[in-house]
Amino acid sequence: MYFLFFMIGIVLGSFLNVCIYRIPRGESIVAPPSRCPACGTRLRALDLLPVLSWLWLRGRCRYCGAGVPAKYPLVELLSGMIYVGLYHNFGLQPVLAGGLILASILIVVTFTDLEHYRIPNKVVLFGFLAGLGYVIWSKEPPLINAFFGVLAGGGPLYLLALLTSGMGGGDVKLAAMAGLYLGWQKVILALFLAAGLASLVGMTLIALGIKKRKDPIPFGPFIALGTMISLLWGKQLIEWYLTMLY
Repeated sequence: MYFLFFMIGIVLGSFLNVCIYRIPRGESIVAPPSRCPACGTRLRALDLLPVLSWLWLRGRCRYCGAGVPAKYPLVELLSGMIYVGLYHNFGLQPVLAGGLILASILIVVTFTDLEHYRIPNKVVLFGFLAGLGYVIWSKEPPLINAFFGVLAGGGPLYLLALLTSGMGGGDVKLAAMAGLYLGWQKVILALFLAAGLASLVGMTLIALGIKKRKDPIPFGPFIALGTMISLLWGKQLIEWYLTMLY
């Protein structure tokens, strides 16, 4: 089962790469078939094997020799490992389905935000619709908890966006969407984790001279990371915190 979920993950990761490349550019994710961005040659099935094709061709296009970014096999491997981790954590339970949907959306959001500094509305809207269907079907989290999760996720960031210019609308919508899947308790934890991780990484980049104080740092990847941590270990972290507090 671990191998099966890994294979499903890397295959779907290949499709996520299509979404990451095409959606920010306003292109269809269905047609035309995959082509080399450099020479435009249509890629054959052997050119599209997840991870293996990139390794076999040494990170270059078979037809023109142009370099193929390592981002592509990275996304595929990351998808495979996350799918295995979700299966290991939840087993064949309804919550696994929601976790797989959410993780796939967060992968697309992370890499589009890192590259383009924006989170596509289409991706977040799909996440909302899929999440609503998942919550109604699985009742996990309960519908009322999911509703308050949307408010708890998007509300604080919306207020922050009104008060400052450093928070984008995409981040607000992403956090609200995460709350639909997590419920209000876990999404609050996810936001705390995201803020802490973003501060730590930001200060490190400034200290190393990679970023300046006024340089933008995309917050979407940190929301995604905080959401995944909260999804996988949120219950244990909340219980640990309450134990330490009381």
